[in-house]
Amino acid sequence: QVQVVESGGGLVQAGGSLRLSCSASGTLIGAKTMAWYRQAPGKQRELVASILNDDITDYADFVKGRFTISRLYAKNTLYLQMNSLKPEDTGAYYCKARFIVGPSGTYWGQGTQVTVSS
Repeated sequence: QVQVVESGGGLVQAGGSLRLSCSASGTLIGAKTMAWYRQAPGKQRELVASILNDDITDYADFVKGRFTISRLYAKNTLYLQMNSLKPEDTGAYYCKARFIVGPSGTYWGQGTQVTVSS
């Protein structure tokens, strides 16, 4: 059974930085895609950034130029470097891992809270 665990959230002032980490364990198979989503109170969950295999990345417009997604493919470990944080970046950040072989399916973590103070 694949388990997805996020870490690295916290409280930071506007303009600061945080680095989130995610590990998808329980399999030696590499996830096809991994992604970060976020959900602010009272809002729907939205895609922040994704990575296909280990090098094809995509970003939401609201984080382009500020956030960087990266991955250690062999270890199913995902990172999100967040710079120039804004109060509107506040929310719970979730990691998603999608497998197309082995433990096929989509797996979510429990989330890590990011709070940006103004």
